[in-house]
Amino acid sequence: MRLIKERMKMQLKLERIYTKPVDTDGYRLLVDRLWPRGISKVNAQLDDWVKEIGPSTELRKWFNHDPEKYPEFVKKYQAELDDNPITPEFIRQVAEQLAKQPVILLFGAKDETHNQAVVLQEYLLASGKLPATTTKN
Repeated sequence: MRLIKERMKMQLKLERIYTKPVDTDGYRLLVDRLWPRGISKVNAQLDDWVKEIGPSTELRKWFNHDPEKYPEFVKKYQAELDDNPITPEFIRQVAEQLAKQPVILLFGAKDETHNQAVVLQEYLLASGKLPATTTKN
């Protein structure tokens, strides 16, 4: 099971939108509620923006990218994902794309370890609804 999760993590990637795209071979999906400052929609090189999957404004402001609040942020954001009516469709969309190609979750946060995309990646992997492998290596 752990091997499958690690293999899926290689197909469900995280990337900061401000960095030059390391890998444009895949479905590039912005998962921030707010559009990243200074990034033009033309140069964003993304396939979709699902802002509704990001943390609520209240949670985002409370967290304020404070690493000390991260464990509580994880719990609160996971609860929001559980209650979010678009979560099932989002999981289906990601699973559909993963069956064809890698999926890259794009985020704007400076902290690459303590942000909503990390939580979302783990949430997706734990959902049990993603394909075990993709058709593309």
